[in-house]
Amino acid sequence: MECGPDGGVVPPPEHQAPLKCAAEDANAIPQSPTLSSEEFLQFKRKATTIVEEYFSTDDVAATANELRELRVPCYHYYFVKKLVSVAMDRHDREKEMAAVLLSSLYGDVVDRPQLHKGFCKLTESCDDLSVDTPDAVDILAVFVARAVVDDMLPPAFLAKQSACLPAGCKGAEVLRRAEKSYLSVPHHGEIVLQRWGGSKRITVEEAKAKISDILEEYLAAGDRSEALRCVRDLKIPFFHHDVVKRALVLAVERGGAAEAHILDLLKAASEEGVINESQITKGFDRLIDSVDDLALDVPNARCLLRSAIHKASSEGWLCASCLKPFPPEPKKRSEVDDDAAVRQFKAKAVSIIKEYFLTGDVIEVMSRLEAENCSCCSSFNAIFVQKLFNAAMDRKSRGKEMASVLLSSLCLPPEDVVAGFHLLIEAAEDAALDNPAIVEDLTMFFARSVVDEVIAPSDLEAMEEDACSRVKAGGGSTGMLALRNARALLGAKLSAERILRCWGGGGSGKAGWELDEVKDMIGKLLQEYDSGGDIREACRCIKDLGMPFFHHEVVKKALVTIIEKRGKDEQLWGLLTECYSRGLITPNQMTKGFDRVADCVDDLALDVPDAGRQLGCCIERAKKEGWLEPSFSMARPGQPAVANGNGACS
Repeated sequence: MECGPDGGVVPPPEHQAPLKCAAEDANAIPQSPTLSSEEFLQFKRKATTIVEEYFSTDDVAATANELRELRVPCYHYYFVKKLVSVAMDRHDREKEMAAVLLSSLYGDVVDRPQLHKGFCKLTESCDDLSVDTPDAVDILAVFVARAVVDDMLPPAFLAKQSACLPAGCKGAEVLRRAEKSYLSVPHHGEIVLQRWGGSKRITVEEAKAKISDILEEYLAAGDRSEALRCVRDLKIPFFHHDVVKRALVLAVERGGAAEAHILDLLKAASEEGVINESQITKGFDRLIDSVDDLALDVPNARCLLRSAIHKASSEGWLCASCLKPFPPEPKKRSEVDDDAAVRQFKAKAVSIIKEYFLTGDVIEVMSRLEAENCSCCSSFNAIFVQKLFNAAMDRKSRGKEMASVLLSSLCLPPEDVVAGFHLLIEAAEDAALDNPAIVEDLTMFFARSVVDEVIAPSDLEAMEEDACSRVKAGGGSTGMLALRNARALLGAKLSAERILRCWGGGGSGKAGWELDEVKDMIGKLLQEYDSGGDIREACRCIKDLGMPFFHHEVVKKALVTIIEKRGKDEQLWGLLTECYSRGLITPNQMTKGFDRVADCVDDLALDVPDAGRQLGCCIERAKKEGWLEPSFSMARPGQPAVANGNGACS
């Protein structure tokens, strides 16, 4: 199989050369034939017959062969239009059959320009289709969304085709509805795939589980015919790329005899037509995208995958020139030479993260992570960040909130967090197949990390520049889109509070609390403790709030009270000391609390004239305690410098 100049897939050489269409030019996409063309009229009659037979037999392979035997690929756009328009008048079963057939034919029989042209014709004729099918707009919108989800149409098709349609026509409404109602909603991939009952009523997760079982059973029993029969019986030809990918992962991980058996199975699947060439190429491409992630478990994964590609190409069932280029070697290779140590840490990290989602105990995570990564290895920190957010993306809003809270509390070096985000971005294209909402999730994680001051806005810009360079080099664009969305979100007014509340707030605490309620609770907690409460009880109450990313409010309210009492309140200073020593208040939250008081010291001076001097005393004392960096200053741009003072706060 070879790639054409337009990026489409040219049918393999073993098929007969197609007849040249009368309207086809050697260097351009053929123009629409006139209705007087006898050749075109004959194709229309045969295409109608093929469509009707397909809806009766549900035989994808036979339909593909019949269409290929007509040997007029320049008219395939009409087949696309006819298939969809006929399905629109049928039940959901036929609509799902039409979507499955298009996905199976794409690349192997129907090339990209013809499929695009077919959908252009459908949107242009939607006004006519609506006469016989009142809900034609919604049905066609689902077909367009399904084509995008199945990687047949690029998302950019919607905007480009919309610009070519008259304003107010039903075709334009189709494209708007496909974008707004189907492709922009969370988990849109799963929703669109299940719109008409799904792939023979089997979910994506069920399909993946069955594919894994088939491959494991094949390696155990060695019955190739039975394995191919099981793959065929799944009746999901548009998802066969997952069979290829999972098989290759097993081959790379197990090597030796298992690798040989897997490649023999894929070769037989190709030769017998069980898996078409487009799906085989797509499966290899998916593993190429995630090869660096696989290399964390199998260090020589790149070499093994290249070997498998060479063998498949030499045997004639894979076109190596049609594959994506391998991504460039990571700029910073793992600093850990001991592969066993990496695997051991990854297993421990997964265990720590699972336990955290059950208990919500940040202090325990900090303790265990410090024990497992006693040398503070940057590579281990990056792996932990990647594993944390991968686990969070499989959970509900509460789990995502807990992950952001934990990252903010760990106080990892910003460069290690950025390295972990790079790992997430590199694997985003592959992860998007399992998590359709990955762009939205990554957007909020990136934005939340900036709001929590885990990374700087400049880090986000540098990550976007790196992602752009990878896209130009043939990398994926999912991560770049998430980074751009995050920067746009951060640039909006009052974005910080919206981002903090994006998952309901509260992390392991009580989602749904308003910030004013939390501030009031903190004020009452400090007042009660200052009146003679128990320090352990006060620490427990602060922890039970479940909002460690908001502990700067505890610092601010405590400092304001200390200043109002002219520094004579050692009770609250002792509470801050205890919270800091226990890790309840992190250095980041402590600094943020002092910053907030410094920002409002002029207002505070209206009630306490020497508030500036009192705050200066507290800052000096905090520096001696090790809470603040020596460079910390209460001076603000545009304000006259206020002497911090050398006296005690008493």
